[in-house]
Amino acid sequence: MQNTRLNRLFNVINAQVGRLLMNPWRRISLLIISLLFGIFLALGIVAVTGQKARLDVTVALVVSILVEGINWLAYSSSPRLRQSFWVENLNALKIGLSYGLFLLASMLGS
Repeated sequence: MQNTRLNRLFNVINAQVGRLLMNPWRRISLLIISLLFGIFLALGIVAVTGQKARLDVTVALVVSILVEGINWLAYSSSPRLRQSFWVENLNALKIGLSYGLFLLASMLGS
């Protein structure tokens, strides 16, 4: 890429965020927040699609494709990509989403 001002700005912001997330407590707390947001997202998906009951199959297909895409990204053969903070957060979000959907399905008895 060319070394434009916008590119340099993104590189500086990325470096600052990377230094900020070097602290293990911040990293773990953001992973826990992603996990809990995944559970919240599952609750929202179930509440919205349960209102009309016409989008159940479509939303299930979209969620399945999303989960498989995140699995492909998180468990790819590239170890550098697997250790990326953003991929770890996406994986925690996916785990929370899956757990939330299973939890809500067992609560509803279906």
